[in-house]
Order: sequence, then C-alpha cells, then structure tokens
Amino acid sequence: MKKYDVKIVDVPVATLWTNEYSAREIDSLAIDNPCDIKAWLDSLDYEKGLGLYTGNLVQSQVLYGQEVYILEEKEEWAFVALPNQASQKNELGYPGWIPKKQLIKKQTYSLENGPIAVVEASITALCDDHKDVILPLCFQTRLPVRRQEGEWIVVMTPTGEGWIKATDVSIYSSSQDVRKGTGKDIVKQGERFLHLDYLWGGMSSYGYDCSGFSYTMCLANGYLIPRDASEQAETGRNVPLDEIEPGDLLFFAYEEGKGKIHHVGIYYGENKLLHSPNTGKSIEIIPLENTIYEKELCVARRYWE
Repeated sequence: MKKYDVKIVDVPVATLWTNEYSAREIDSLAIDNPCDIKAWLDSLDYEKGLGLYTGNLVQSQVLYGQEVYILEEKEEWAFVALPNQASQKNELGYPGWIPKKQLIKKQTYSLENGPIAVVEASITALCDDHKDVILPLCFQTRLPVRRQEGEWIVVMTPTGEGWIKATDVSIYSSSQDVRKGTGKDIVKQGERFLHLDYLWGGMSSYGYDCSGFSYTMCLANGYLIPRDASEQAETGRNVPLDEIEPGDLLFFAYEEGKGKIHHVGIYYGENKLLHSPNTGKSIEIIPLENTIYEKELCVARRYWE
C-alpha cells in the first residue's frame, strides 16, 4: 500500500465534510480548534440541521485521538480517509474533508500496541496534571494508557499526557482485547442514549445518525463494523427475520423492502426497534407493528457472539 502521511484528530469530534466548501457560516464552531460541538448543535434549528443531509454537506465524524490518512491538501483543508470506518467509497477508510487545524502530527504512541483506555461515560473530561479540564471526551474515545494514579488514569494524547477519571473508562491490554458483548449488551448500551437528538453523519455521544448509532453500539461491545447502513447490511451473519434476537441489526429499504436500504436500527426484543430515526427526532424505542418500518424491513444481520 502506498505510504500516506498520518495525522491525529486533535478535537473532541472532527466532522468529515463532503468537500472543502461544505461548511456554512453557522458551522464555524464545528470547524475551529478548539471546537465546540455542543454549542454548534444547539445553534442549528431544524432547517439548518436538515441541510446537513439535504445539501450533502456531511459524511461522518471521527473522535479525538484517532488516526486519519492524508490523501490531499487544499489550503486550510485536508482530504482524509478514516481507517477505523470501513467504506466501499475508499479502501483506506471513509473519505472526506477535515480542517487542517483539527489535525496534529502523529506522535510515537499507538492504539494497536499496549493498554488503552476506552471512555465509557457519555461525556467525560480530559484534564491536565493540575486536574483542570482541557477538553471533553465522547463515549468510545480511545487513548493509550501510561499509568494509573489513584482515582485517575494517565493517558497519552496527541499533545502529551492527560488525566481521566478512572470511573469513566475501561482499561484493556490492547484494542484487540476489548470485551466482546452479547446482543443484549448492545441493546443495553443503546438504551443509555435514549432521547439523544439525531444528527446526520453523527458519530459521537453529542448525536448519532442511524448507522453511526449501530456502529458505535457494536464498537462498544468489541465489534468493528462498516460505517454505512447499506454496507452493514452486506456483512455480519445473515439472520432470518423470524429468528431475530435482541442486538441484531435490522435494515429497512424503500419500496416496502425491495428498494435501496436507507435505515438501520437495533432489534430491541418484543417486536420493538431501538434506533436513531431522523433530523428533528431523537433515539427511541418503538413497536414495529403497523409502522412503515414493519413494511420496509428487509434484512437482519448479527455481529455479536
């Protein structure tokens, strides 16, 4: 494989834009460093939030500390691929544009070797050695562990050491050793985010889209799956629709299940769906019976063991 320059995400959540012109004036809080994702989302009314989808402005998001491959640079922007988000759009990972100011030179640390801390809290704080907050960290942010000091875990960050409350993370000997959960564990993680607002392209605990939600709940249980719903529906183990169990992913297609896949959710059990529906709504559990989802249900996949 061609050798690409590797950078590290240096903000809590970097948004992956469709092109270097996609971000609007109202999106300035999301493309700065430091960035304020919560304030950005609070500033978006329904129409502006919907515009992220209808205008094809946003592709995905990536969390603090993650690697990206630099494929191209244009002035203040970098065209990147996200290696932890598999996509048929690019064999290197999900492609899109990130402001260069949100990326930093790769350090010597690695998430592949040695112990890692995985954030289990919805949002926690990364602190300096005086325990002053540097920035917020989202659910499933992963950073290499240096040591534990009392109630604190000392981690390596893109800019040096940081401190996180031990109660807010799980420690694993390596990325490959993250605990493999059951289907019910996937459901249990998803329930924690009930009433969290939907965000097109969302991949953080500030807001998920449908496939970002299923991706992250699987990741939290040790399963790395493709980023988009249509590709999630092509991998994993096929499950007959009359044999689905809690934690299976359910996929929905236009033309009453015969057309293009456009949505994914997590089977909750009891003929209910746990999902992140669309702009203006929030993560919910709904009965499938007598809904459009019942008509559009077309395939189920199991990623859990």
